[in-house]
Parts: sequence; structure tokens; C-alpha cells
Amino acid sequence: MPQWISVPQLAAQQAAAHPEAVAVVSGSQRLTYAELDRSANQLAHYLRATGVGEEQVVGLHLERSPASVISALAVLKAGAAYLPLDPSLPAERLRYMLTDANVSVVMSQGSNAELLPKHTWSVLDWMRLHPLLDGYPSDCPRSVVTAESLAYVIYTSGSTGQPKGVEATHGGLRNLIDWHIRAFKVTSADRASLQAVVGFDAAVWELWPYLAVGASVHIPQGSVRSNPDAIREWLLTQKISVTFLPPALAEQLLLFEWPSDTALRILLTGADTLRRRPSPGLPFTLVNNYGPTEGTVVATSGRVKPEGADGHMPTIGRAIDNTQIYILDEMMQPVPEGDSGELYIGGAGVARGYRNNPVLTAEKFVRNPLGGSGRLYRTGDRARFLPSGEIEFLGRLDDQIKIRGYRVEPNEIINALNTYPGVQASAVAVEADKAEKRLIAYVVLTPGAKVDPTGLRQMLSRQLPDYMVPAMLVRVDALPLTANGKVDCAALPAPTAANALADDRFVAPRTMVEERLAGLLKPLLHVDRVSVKDNFFLLGGHSLLGTQLISRISESFGVELSLLSLFDHPTLEEMSVEVERLILAKVEAMSAEDRRALSQFAFEGNQ
Repeated sequence: MPQWISVPQLAAQQAAAHPEAVAVVSGSQRLTYAELDRSANQLAHYLRATGVGEEQVVGLHLERSPASVISALAVLKAGAAYLPLDPSLPAERLRYMLTDANVSVVMSQGSNAELLPKHTWSVLDWMRLHPLLDGYPSDCPRSVVTAESLAYVIYTSGSTGQPKGVEATHGGLRNLIDWHIRAFKVTSADRASLQAVVGFDAAVWELWPYLAVGASVHIPQGSVRSNPDAIREWLLTQKISVTFLPPALAEQLLLFEWPSDTALRILLTGADTLRRRPSPGLPFTLVNNYGPTEGTVVATSGRVKPEGADGHMPTIGRAIDNTQIYILDEMMQPVPEGDSGELYIGGAGVARGYRNNPVLTAEKFVRNPLGGSGRLYRTGDRARFLPSGEIEFLGRLDDQIKIRGYRVEPNEIINALNTYPGVQASAVAVEADKAEKRLIAYVVLTPGAKVDPTGLRQMLSRQLPDYMVPAMLVRVDALPLTANGKVDCAALPAPTAANALADDRFVAPRTMVEERLAGLLKPLLHVDRVSVKDNFFLLGGHSLLGTQLISRISESFGVELSLLSLFDHPTLEEMSVEVERLILAKVEAMSAEDRRALSQFAFEGNQ
């Protein structure tokens, strides 16, 4: 029987066979396979020297970069598992995840390291550590890694009010890699993108299959990954052949014109409902994928036929290699073809369970009632088999929500809301009939209480990631209930300016720039008014909407506000000052003749 080969061994084989081939590209940084392998080996030895070994979890508090790739590979080479941590997460959420995962070592970098909460874990700053690694061996340390060994832990939103850590194994990861390489004919000639946010399991899929075959992985810079026009340009100039994008962005790319000789051959999407088909004649194939983190990223996959193919929304395809999909009724028995039921996943990709949570693990990872080997993961998703054998996704059986590709358990937000002084009860729902889904929080206040919405949002931002902070707070006298006592989300009122939890300190725009910016923000964020003290991100803005705002500011004012500047100046007042500064700098850089022409234009425009 051939020896089982782990993911780090596959990458090492590529380094040995093609040492000078490019492994990772990020801006001007280019990392060859030899450099990647040597740096990862040296870091793995360093980690082993600090006591890191089999079954231990190492936190990776790093942005997408060559350093994050080296670190993840090093952790696997050391025989340990990695926990990806988005540096933008609130400190309290990071603390919970690191404590729950029993992490003793966290890799971070520069200013991000200073943001980590202090605790028993040691923080290794990549900037300081990297120069020290030359003193460690460049060969791979010996470790015993099997298919059952823990490879990584990813935390998702939890219905109990705290995130839950999914434990994925090397066997599940290897199955994902092998299927991906076979299904999409990936070779060393491919150029793939690494665009997913750190901590989102799509990043697992965007990295390891390509390092396993000697392809190159390219990391976009700045706001490229959230701007459709910029993504298209980047994909073309970098000659990317395989990329992954969430449906909201993938659907926009389908509307663009593409040169017939584009290098892009596969556009992968998933993590949310795909509602658009490609037009005939696109030079690449669109592939829709489905899979929870508990199923090691992808459980089903299918190529999407062009629009008009059958008049239906795209399916989620069929089960991938060594994966079984069951659609069962409430008695855990198969439903007839065409009937809906709960989707269960079995096979090589099923995770171990939840970190330090045996009760929830036993509830969600169940014995196969049909007599097959191994456990099944019950997804809570509703689906049905079509006559073609493909699977149609029909939504959720519970209250779980998908926002920007992330799973959100409303109870986690509700628990946070209910801790705020003056909030007696709350509910969370998704605003209907919006192209961009928005979370709406409904709050019942304690009689006589006055709640500051800005303070409430700031508290939520300290506990929850930005995609879980409600875009709007609505005050209600009571929560509507169903006959069995549950909150009737369908009966909750639509959010309006009249029922919004208002800030008594509303300050109307005072200058022409503030008024024009407010005019840009209101339709973008679907709000009726904007105070100069309002924070773009606390009103429901995020990086994707931020790029749209930047584009509109450019059209309206003729200046280029960066996404970083928007993060640094998020209130309408601060934004206005920054726009005025950019306008002044632009005017000062003009020649005297250009200034006269601009003055004449402005004078005539006011006549």
C-alpha cells in the first residue's frame, strides 16, 4: 500500500523538483518554492523548539501575504494545526477564540501584534522573528502526521452566543486538494488568486491545491479584492487562470466584456446563493460550489450553464469525490426524489467536530442512519435532488443567516444586544427585497430607558466582526410572537426613519461638501438621513460598499479617496475634511492657467 502523503510533503516535493518556480506573488514580492520551503522548515524548527507539536494549535494573526503562507506551511510541517485569525476582528472575539482553541503561540506582524489581547499565549512578531530563522535547520523536521491528524481550526458563528471552532483533518484537506486538481485540471502552469479574507475557509481552498502541484498563488493588493472593475483588471494583467469570488462579486464580473484570449479559464464561486447565470460566449467556465466549514470547504460542485439553459436558478451541482450527500426527513430517512429535506454530508471531508464542544459535536455529527461507515454532518440546509441528479439549494431550516458569504447565527448578535443597559429584548432579521443583504436589529427598551445607538453600535463592534454588526437599529414596543412563542420575524416592521433608534445628538450637514457626501451616502446605505457624526461602517458600510462610495466621491469631487483613508476617517465630518484636503492639494498642484480655468468654470456653473 503506498505511503500516505501529507500536504506539506506535497509542497516539499514541488520545491525539490522545481526550486526556482514562483510559489507566491504579492505586489513586488515573489517567493520561489525553494524559498518557501526553506523558510517554512526553519520556522517549523523554531516552533518545535518552543514546544509546538502534534495536535497543538498555533494562531496566525496575519494579513494575506507571503508571511502568512510561510507560517501556515510551517505550522503543518511542525505537525501542529493552524488557526487563521482576521486581524480586523475585535479583541474580545480574538481572546475567546484563542482561549477556546487552547493556543499557546500566536504569529502576528508589526502593529497587528499590538492589537492582540494579552493572555497566557506568547506572541511572535514576524518582523522580528524572520531575521532569526537563519540560525535554524533548513530541512523539514520529523513529525508524525496521518489522515486523522488535525490540520486547521476555523471559527464560525455559534447559535449559543459564542463562535464555535471547526476541527478539520489532514485527510479531509487532502481529499479537497486531490478532487480540485482532478476536477479543474490544475497544473504547475496555472496562476491562482488568494483573495478570501483570513479566517474564511475559502482561503484554504485558494492556497493548498496550487502549492501541491507547483502552480503560483497571487495575492491582490489593497482594495482590489472588493472592487469589481479593479478585480477584472487585476485578473487580466496578472494572467490569473483560476480564481474564487463570492457570488455578489462573481455575478458582477459576469456582466463585463472579456477578451477572447483571457488567461482566466475557471471562475469559482460559492458560500452564498448564486442568482445569475453566465451569458453565452464568456471565455471562462463558471463553477458553483457548496460546502460548510464542517465539510472541509466544498461538498458539492457543478458547472453553471449559460443563461436561458433551463429557466431555473443555478444548482449547487453534485457531490465531489469521496463525498456522499443525503437528503433526509425529520426521521432521518431519505425523501423521494424532488421532495425537500435536510442536507447531510458524509465521506472524507467531514470534520472531527467542534473544538472543546462535545455536546454540539454529538448533535451535529451523527451516526449514519442508513448503515454506511463514518458519521454524517447535518447541515441545517434544505435541499432536494433534481431528476438530473443535481442538487437544488432551498434555504435554511433554522434562523441562520448568510451575510457576504459568512454564516451568522442571530442568537450570537441577540446575546450581545441584550447585555447593553436599557435593552430588554431583541431580535435580528435580514432586510428583504435588497440586492445587498443587511442585518436589522429590533430592540425593546426597558421602560423609561434611553439608549444611545452610537454607544450600542460601538459595543457591538467591540464584540462582533463587522459583518455581524446590524446595519440599522429599530425600536419596537414588543417582539411579535408565533403561536408557539417564537419571534415571528415575518411580522417585524420594515425599517424606516420613523422607527429607527435615533440619536438625539443628530447634527445635520453644515457645509456644501458634507451635504454632497450625505447625498452619496443615503442611497448607498439605504438610510433617510446622515448625521455628521455618523460612522460609515456603523451605519452598515463595509469594504465592498466602501469601494462604491470611493468611486462616487471620485465622480462627484474629482479626487481619489483611498479605502485606507476611509477606514481612518469613517464619519461624515472626518470624510468631509479629508475630501477638502484632497481638493486643496489638487488645486495647489495646478498651474496658474489651470486654476484660472477652474475658477472661470466654477463661476459660470453658478450663474
